[in-house]
Parts: sequence; structure tokens; C-alpha cells
Amino acid sequence: MKKILFLILILSNYSSFAHPGIGIVMDSRGNIFYTDLENVWKITAAGKKSIAVHNVHTHELSINANDDLYGENLWYNGEKSNTWGHYVWCLHRNNKLDTISGPSEGFLKNYSFVRDKNENMYWAERDTLTRFKKKSTNGSITIITEGKFTDIRWMYATNKGVIYFIDLVDLYKIDTSGNLIIMAKNISENSAAFKIYSGKHSLLGIWTDSVENIYVANLSGQVVKRISQAGKVENFVYSTTPWSPTGGLFDKEGNLWLLETSLTNGTRIRKIVSSEFMRENTTPSISNNILPPAGVAGIILAITLIIRFLFIRKRKTLSGSV
Repeated sequence: MKKILFLILILSNYSSFAHPGIGIVMDSRGNIFYTDLENVWKITAAGKKSIAVHNVHTHELSINANDDLYGENLWYNGEKSNTWGHYVWCLHRNNKLDTISGPSEGFLKNYSFVRDKNENMYWAERDTLTRFKKKSTNGSITIITEGKFTDIRWMYATNKGVIYFIDLVDLYKIDTSGNLIIMAKNISENSAAFKIYSGKHSLLGIWTDSVENIYVANLSGQVVKRISQAGKVENFVYSTTPWSPTGGLFDKEGNLWLLETSLTNGTRIRKIVSSEFMRENTTPSISNNILPPAGVAGIILAITLIIRFLFIRKRKTLSGSV
């Protein structure tokens, strides 16, 4: 058992090599699009599943009022050159696929998939002093606010242009006047199976509902957190091992479409109808800092982590961009 725990500790040091995608969006016709970091998939309103965009490594997705879907393809050029490349693509409503920009070296600059309903873009320029910027549809770029933070992670923009973002394990809000508001501190928790993601990959996708509650996928805790505008934090829905949430959205009927990843880099969508939320909330709370179970269960967990680690090394999954 001690050897198993030691092995898990060693592998946890490599967890920063990879993090799952958070991209999941819905168009006006009820079609769902999501990324598994290798392809972008489509689930029609009738439930038919197919690949919408082949062979693209994109962590985020964005869709506009015309049902044009945006993403990127990001790649690593190998240890010899130690460089990165990317291009931005758009899948139009008529299924025509265009390259919007690139291919270019490095990572995206002055471009973002965090957008409001008017297609204004938002992003953070991380430095000693982090600047949050907005690019309007006319191309003008403005600084909406700035400040010192620990480690800016994922961002989300509402239709009205309210920004929510993660600073390591804290949730912040930037209102439409540029005011910076701390919504909730230290909202992360850890489960036994996904504790390897504690830290900068603990909190991933952000989304809101019709009454402006905020939802955050707590990857390391296998739970979706709900935060009210008053700052109340509660566990909303859980994922069960080997799955954990990375992103989500609500449809017009209030049903939750939850993007989940597995310990072996699998990706799935789970639809939870609104009437099931109360039943989901009765799931026993996931305790912090639980050691893996002894015996066979612990061995299975260790083997799973070894497979995941080897798979990550083989793919050299692209986590350096965020």
C-alpha cells in the first residue's frame, strides 16, 4: 500500500503536463458542440453524434448568433525546436470550414474565445500586473481593469459582457463598469481519484444560468460548484469515478449539459434534466484529502494513473497555453 501511495505521489508531479478541454456550446437549433482535444463533436437536437471538426486541438469553443462555431488548433513542434504553432478556424452554419487566422508561431495574441453576444472578445494579459482587455468588433482594444493576482486561469463572458474568471482557486467578477469583485474564495475541493489536479487545474469551465448564478467545474473535486450573486457557495452536481466535470451549459429548458473527462483522458457529455437536480444534490459530499482505498481498489487506481501518465507523455498534451 505504501508503494502505491508513493507511486501516486510521484505521478501527481506530472499532472501539470495536461489538462482537459472546457469547450462546450449550443447553437440556436439545439445542437451541442464540444471538444475532446482531438476533434470537435456535434450532438444534434435529435441525439445523433458525429465529428464536426476533425483533428483540432482546442481547449475552448465559441459560437455566435449566426451559429458560426470558432476554435483553434494548437500544436507542439517537438523538443528539438521547443516551439508552438496555432491557427484559428470557423465552422459556419452551412458546415463550411474556414481558417480565420494563421498558421502562426506561438500562442494566440489579441484574440479570444471568451465573447459576449455582440462578439466582443475578452482576455487577460498575465504579468506582474495583469491587464484584462476587450477587443470590440471594430478592432479597438481597451483595458477594462487590471490588478495583481496569483494565477489567472479560465474566463467566461455573459451575453451582457460581465466577466467571471478563476484566480487559482478563487472566483472573481468584472462588471460592465470595470469594477473588480471577489465572488468567492478557495472554492476548490479534492477527491481521492482526481486530487492529482489540485492547484492550477483544479477549477476549469465557468458558466451561468438564467438568474445569473455562476457554476464552476471543480475537476479535482468531481463536483460542480454553484455560486450565487451574494457569494453563497454550494455543491450542485457530482461526477462519479472515473469521471469529473470540466465544463457545462444550460439549455432553454434549464437542463444541464455537463462535459466530463475520465482518468484515462476519455470525454463524454452527460445531460441532467432540471427535475433531477434535487436528486443529484443528495449525493454524499466528497471529502477532502481522502487516501485511495486499500487493496485491489488502490491497485486499480495506481494502474489507471500509470496508464494516464504514459498516455500524456506520448501525446505531450498541450497545457502550456493556459
